[in-house]
Amino acid sequence: MSPTDQGPNPFVVDIEDATLANDNYRTTLWTGSHMQLTVMSIKPGDDIGLEVHDDHDQFLRVEAGKGRVEMGPAKDQLDFVREVSDDWVILVPAGSWHNVTNTGEEDLKVYSLYGPPEHEHGTVHPTKADDHHDH
Repeated sequence: MSPTDQGPNPFVVDIEDATLANDNYRTTLWTGSHMQLTVMSIKPGDDIGLEVHDDHDQFLRVEAGKGRVEMGPAKDQLDFVREVSDDWVILVPAGSWHNVTNTGEEDLKVYSLYGPPEHEHGTVHPTKADDHHDH
């Protein structure tokens, strides 16, 4: 499945199916004026990458796999650490440094919702190395 970004048009999707079917590191499913929906697939032992968003909160849901969430006020002070798995939700406050690492043996499948959009409409990053934005 290689869906195309359906934003900013009205759109409905079985988000579980779309998340599980995604094999790209990141695929934008919907980009609107104020919000963006992406699906991600993180390989075992890999991570999303330590990052911070000063202007938006972020919602991530785990559809499959196991991971470790780290958050904190500074990149060298990640004092919030939690284990997550299928059906767990991660809420990242604006200004919080955060990372999600795949600690399982299968791909970690997540979807993420945030606003304003962070990636260009239609963005597909087949691998983490294809994501060139600064964290």
